[in-house]
Parts: sequence; C-alpha cells; structure tokens
Amino acid sequence: MDAMIRVVRHASDIGVKHLTVYAFSTENWKRSVGEVAGIFDLLLIYVNRELEELHRNGVRVDILGDRTPFSKKVNAALDKTIQKTKDNDGLRFHIALNYGGRADILMAAKDFAMTFAEGHLEKSLKDFDERDFARYLYTDGTPDPDLLIRPGGEKRLSNFLLWQIAYAELVFSDVLWPDFGPEDLDLAIGEYGARKRRFGGRI
Repeated sequence: MDAMIRVVRHASDIGVKHLTVYAFSTENWKRSVGEVAGIFDLLLIYVNRELEELHRNGVRVDILGDRTPFSKKVNAALDKTIQKTKDNDGLRFHIALNYGGRADILMAAKDFAMTFAEGHLEKSLKDFDERDFARYLYTDGTPDPDLLIRPGGEKRLSNFLLWQIAYAELVFSDVLWPDFGPEDLDLAIGEYGARKRRFGGRI
C-alpha cells in the first residue's frame, strides 16, 4: 500500500492521465483465507486513510472487476471513494479488484450476446466492430494503456487487461513492488518514450 501511495502521488504530479493498479486478481482467491483477508484489510485502510488526499489532489477513483463477492464493509468503502471523487478531473486511478482479463472478455461477450438476443443493438451485427465490443468491458470509456509495467522480475502478463494491452508497450522491472517508487516509474516511462510505436504500420 505504501508503494501504491508513492506511485499514485508521483503519477499525479507528473501529469499521467490514467493509472491502473492490479490490486487483486480473480486467481488471488486461491490464496489462504488469512492472506485474502489481510489484502482487503489493507485496502480498507488505504481508501479510508487516503481518500481526502486523493480528493484534494483531483484524483478520480474507479474500480475494475466483479465486486459482488466483497463484504458490505468493503463495498461501502469503495462506494464512498467512488462517489467522493467522481467529479474530479485529475488523474484517473483505476484499481483492479477481483479482476481477470479472461473474465472481463467473457463477461463482455455474455453482455453483448444478451443485448443482441433482446434486439437492443444500436447497429447491425455486420457493422459491429472492436470499438463497439470494448463498450462491454470494465474499462468502457477509458483509453487503452500505452504502457504496462510489470515489477518483481516476472516476465508474464498474469491475466491483466488482455484485450486492452494489445498494442501497449511492455516494461519489465526487477524491482519488487513494495520497493517500487517514483524513480522506477520515471525509468519505465523513459524507456517507453525511447521506443517507436508502429501499431502494425511502418515508420
């Protein structure tokens, strides 16, 4: 949580428009009951302790993922945070909770199928495109990431924003997340800035 506070503050200070942190995945339920409870206890501490500063700095908080398994206490704290910051126009801080990239796409496909079955599509199926489908994802209304940073020395995506990162630049850092700080974020952004993005075309 201390690392998250450092990164959010710095991202806001340097003008980052959107920041998404993978706080709890759909696979994290496999961990012990005590560890899962500890994660949510930390989350409650974070949102309750940092809410006023986030709001004061113009940060808008969103939650990506399925919140239905969460306790009333956790959902109440998240609702309070979302409501308090919903009109802020600074950094959009997206917290991925009980989120999985495959689950996101599957949920979107089911919602689309239901909309189609009920005859509520706004255009014909043959004209339905990727942008239309993206409206059914948790990230609806949010631009796709330009940069994905994976700390901790791991070289995998771990089911994170699989649809959205199709053309994101990937930076892998050996720094463990608890030690990750502003200088590490700056290094990753610097590496991103030195790359040429072609999106399948030529430069």
